[in-house]
Amino acid sequence: MAKQTGIIKLKGTIGGISFYKTSDGHLAREKGGVDGNRIKNDPAFQRTRENGSEFGRAGKAGKVLRDAIRLLLQNVTDKRLSNNLQRNLMKVIKTDAVNDRGQRTIQDGDMSLLQNFDFNTKAKFGRTLYADITHNLDRVTGEGTIDIQPFEPMTMVEAPGGTTHFKVVTGVAELDFVNENSVFDSDESSILPWDSSTTSTISMSATVTAASTLPLIQVVGVEFYQEVNGTMYPLKNGAFNALNIIAVDNS
Repeated sequence: MAKQTGIIKLKGTIGGISFYKTSDGHLAREKGGVDGNRIKNDPAFQRTRENGSEFGRAGKAGKVLRDAIRLLLQNVTDKRLSNNLQRNLMKVIKTDAVNDRGQRTIQDGDMSLLQNFDFNTKAKFGRTLYADITHNLDRVTGEGTIDIQPFEPMTMVEAPGGTTHFKVVTGVAELDFVNENSVFDSDESSILPWDSSTTSTISMSATVTAASTLPLIQVVGVEFYQEVNGTMYPLKNGAFNALNIIAVDNS
């Protein structure tokens, strides 16, 4: 593919060349490819159809997951999130040892591969909060807990310029990929000053359906604020906020 330059950026198809915009800029490529009907029916494209089916399943699963944690995810900004998540969900699908190729699913794969997934690649959780964290996800009770030992924010929180305050957030999602719905609960700390004073122990919990048979994920994140005249303003539209899948249970 080629990158468009110049003042005028084109969109559409001209003379067999397709012009389009992506997160990487305005691009252009030659229109072509195999006829759609042939891909759908020709035995030679059986592998292609199988790949397409599983790729589409990963895309739908990604939407279920994103919608489930939208309350927290809306405060995180990463243009590549959908693609990064879909790529990781494809890895999960490929571990499904139950179903035939083309029919493999997320829930029958190894969802532990999603553990430590960062929803913002520019603000990884492990490089944002360095405090001592204990977490537990209990399928029997449906409760996910987070406990953070006392720490000094200026030392243990990597904050962007302009930060005066921050908070820690968590949530648990129960994911039904078959019916494309979910159950979600969340909790958060108070908004804390980003200074050299030591915090108290931070304890949070979120609870979904007890003894659920559906996959569960537990997330944890950090959000930043700037105080101006007594009012807290979210910093940089979520560009530096971290959110991470800290635990997964699909047993």
